[in-house]
Amino acid sequence: MNKTQKFETAGRIETAFIHGGIYGDEQTGAVNTPIYQTSTYSQKELGKHKGWEYSRTGNPTRASLEALIAQLENGTAGFAFASGMAATTAALSLFKSGDRIVISSNVYGGTFRVLDKVFKNFGIDYAIADTTDLTALEQALTPDVKAILIESPANPLLTVTDIAAVAGIAKQKGILLIVDNTFMTPYLQRPLELGADIVLHSATKYLGGHSDLIAGLIVVKSEELAQRIHFIQNATGGILQPFDSFLLIRSIKTLGVRMDRHVENAEKIALILKEHKAVKVVYYPGLADAQGYEVNQKQAKNGGAMISFELADGYDYRRFFTGLKLIALAESLGGVESLACHPASMTHASIPKEIREQVGITDGLIRISVGIENIQDLTADLTGAIEEARM
Repeated sequence: MNKTQKFETAGRIETAFIHGGIYGDEQTGAVNTPIYQTSTYSQKELGKHKGWEYSRTGNPTRASLEALIAQLENGTAGFAFASGMAATTAALSLFKSGDRIVISSNVYGGTFRVLDKVFKNFGIDYAIADTTDLTALEQALTPDVKAILIESPANPLLTVTDIAAVAGIAKQKGILLIVDNTFMTPYLQRPLELGADIVLHSATKYLGGHSDLIAGLIVVKSEELAQRIHFIQNATGGILQPFDSFLLIRSIKTLGVRMDRHVENAEKIALILKEHKAVKVVYYPGLADAQGYEVNQKQAKNGGAMISFELADGYDYRRFFTGLKLIALAESLGGVESLACHPASMTHASIPKEIREQVGITDGLIRISVGIENIQDLTADLTGAIEEARM
């Protein structure tokens, strides 16, 4: 395979989507990285091989993807896992009994669940803080805190955290900053350039983009973290398979054009919802009056393509979901098709109701992953479903 071909991500990331990482196949001239569907590799003699020993430790197709995501996020190394939660689990495995992780007050329910139900059993605790409030965040940083884990914009209320400011606090305290960049992708936001130490992706979402694979990615800033994450990846074995690695490389090639259309549609829908008499509140960081709008403008290209909202009194969210004809009621996000989700009973059901309500994840909250369909078809479906929700 060819050596890594480097392209500067600043201003040229669209080219890097296609030609970045390890591009093509030197032996045949194929422009696509081959699928190396093998579990092991023959060795010439003891201790002498061609750089590959066993596919849990390393696989050329997976390595191509890992080099690509590292370049796109401007990191030292990338790592591919079997799911977003497998990637999150690997990152959390950096810590030991007695350590505490501070998480944003609204994060993906699976992140909360793995901390609350799995890592807590091993003596790794967590604290919830409003990371949009830097004073509140600093007050949560007790001596046992070893990392801050944030999403920005956060799932599902799209709250924006100042990544650079939090990175400065983390550096001052000598702790790690982990940023889940799933909603924004490296096309819209690059947390490592803002001072983060680790970036997570549920690559199932926008990076995969077609609702046909499950994958997770980690990118790290330092060589020391790269060595530690590689050890964890190899030791625990939650690796991404060659075929899914191939599919993910394929999908990333079109990430820029897909995200442009996703965002174009989302911006129009957010404005329509904001002006609709039946909509009580809209959460979208691309709106000028949104929480964190100025911060998001500073650290991201735009507001992304996720929107959450609540209907006004006199409208039933259950009837809204049954009134949808085009947009599917489904878990997940980031595919080319638009999806509607009820966070309280779906993505965030693992968070206790009292915590959900405390942070604003109400039973009436609706989350929309805006796809790339025709905007008139999408708006007609949404406004029709809102009308169906009238009691």
